[in-house]
Amino acid sequence: MTDTDVAPAVPTGTPKVPSSTRRRAWTVTALLVVFMMINFADKSVLGLAAEEIREDLGLSASAFGLASSAFFLLFSVSGAAVGLLADRVRPTWLILAMAVLWSVSQAPLAVGGGVAVLIASRVLLGAAEGPAFPVAQQATLSWFPNHRRNLPGALIVLGITLGVLVAAPVLTWLIQDHGWRSAVAAVALVGVVWALLWIRLGGEGPYAAGSDATAAAGGAGSEEAPAGAATGPAPRTPYRRILATRTWIGATAAYFGTYWVIAFALVWLPSYLQDALGYTSSESTQVVMTVWGLGGLAVLGQAGLTGWLLRRGTPSRWARGGVGGVLLLVAAAACLALPSAPAGAVTVVLLVAGFGLAGAMSSVAVTTVTELAPADRRGGALGIMNSVVTTAGLIAPTLIGRLVDTHGPDGYRYAVLVTGAVLLLSGAAALAWIDPDRDRRRLYA
Repeated sequence: MTDTDVAPAVPTGTPKVPSSTRRRAWTVTALLVVFMMINFADKSVLGLAAEEIREDLGLSASAFGLASSAFFLLFSVSGAAVGLLADRVRPTWLILAMAVLWSVSQAPLAVGGGVAVLIASRVLLGAAEGPAFPVAQQATLSWFPNHRRNLPGALIVLGITLGVLVAAPVLTWLIQDHGWRSAVAAVALVGVVWALLWIRLGGEGPYAAGSDATAAAGGAGSEEAPAGAATGPAPRTPYRRILATRTWIGATAAYFGTYWVIAFALVWLPSYLQDALGYTSSESTQVVMTVWGLGGLAVLGQAGLTGWLLRRGTPSRWARGGVGGVLLLVAAAACLALPSAPAGAVTVVLLVAGFGLAGAMSSVAVTTVTELAPADRRGGALGIMNSVVTTAGLIAPTLIGRLVDTHGPDGYRYAVLVTGAVLLLSGAAALAWIDPDRDRRRLYA
């Protein structure tokens, strides 16, 4: 698949980009895909090693859920703060600082320590990883005009899936054969190697705010300006106007449901499979990989379908919000049906659908907000969205831990039903509120 497979017709007046710039664009995109792979490998260690960590440190389900939620204590705050900073500081340096901090935060836990070190490590790691997704998307999409952003945006999301797919078997082997701390050490080392590559090859593209290509298109953010909007440099749009649009609110609400599923899958899905459904550690790893694999296919499928619809003149309300909303509703139906499903293949199919299809909304939300916000406001708009969305990561693991402590294995059944309800509301928000064409006209009026 190429970028032209998922892009609408090129708008007239779009400045041509040299072939060397296009090659650099895909090099940076590939690096940032790996960046997100490392990001989610870091996140997945605790879930894959849940049983070993609980046994080693003597943690109850509630205590482990609290330790897992500690990751998100500063995650949302840093996501918003660094997102706003990314409109003033080059994302290249922010990304490098994040990658270095990921490794530094995990080094103490890799060599020793108890519950206090675990919590401190996860809090610092969460603060460093909070801005990763929006800043990576901002840097990636700065290399592409709006009509070519579906595929690169989807690939950054795919990095999440690939991170789990690649990391799960390797980290499971390390955990089982060399102890869970060896897995922490491994992801810390990989982060250092990536940072060295980024120093050499990273950077922002010609569609960043204030760049030559953006200026050539008519001023900050005018690359995205709707027909009939005034040309020339425009006053900076206040963040409050962007955040008050129904599109931003709808994309954020929909993405919240996706992140709820991600938090559940990262922290509790392996334990759910083993404790509630009776899978072995290796079998649960295979199911987890299947869930994330379907998620990756859903992301690419959404990108292709959205691009096909946009090429045929379908408004973004349906090409992005409609496609993402329907996927969330299908995932909600699967989760709501899962607790009463017969054991065996039906359970696996519903579980994979419920947890796998919801992930495509993350790509929809980012490309929608990128379409909505002027170039000089994208970092803040994306960062604040991410900070709101990732509160799901603070809530879900703690809630599920309490349900499991209170109800035993039945607690997982209640957790899946809650997840289905969250996805149902998220899908409805996407369908009802996302309409970037309407809200862009109001912003540019």
